[in-house]
Amino acid sequence: MSNIQNYRLKCTLTFGDIYGQIIVWLIVIFLSLASALALWSSARQIYALATVGLILVLSLPFLLFAFVTTLLNNIQVLSVDPATEDQPSATGNQSNQQPVETIG
Repeated sequence: MSNIQNYRLKCTLTFGDIYGQIIVWLIVIFLSLASALALWSSARQIYALATVGLILVLSLPFLLFAFVTTLLNNIQVLSVDPATEDQPSATGNQSNQQPVETIG
């Protein structure tokens, strides 16, 4: 790791990568709210709230795991030539950079 300046991290994550995860999370939220409304009565209000809390608490680690693994799969370590690093390109073309390793 003595040549850490010769590498750059590049994140290629786009909204489309996590769009499906967001849709699934919204479905889970709406299903938990629907189950809470189904249990809601004057005698069972605590069960309705407990159902929503239980569903959200149990699904949150899976959502977090999905987001983090998706993010890590879209991070690349690119090698950078120190001679061209001092002169940033106006077009943003990074054709001289080659992917070294994809984390994930």
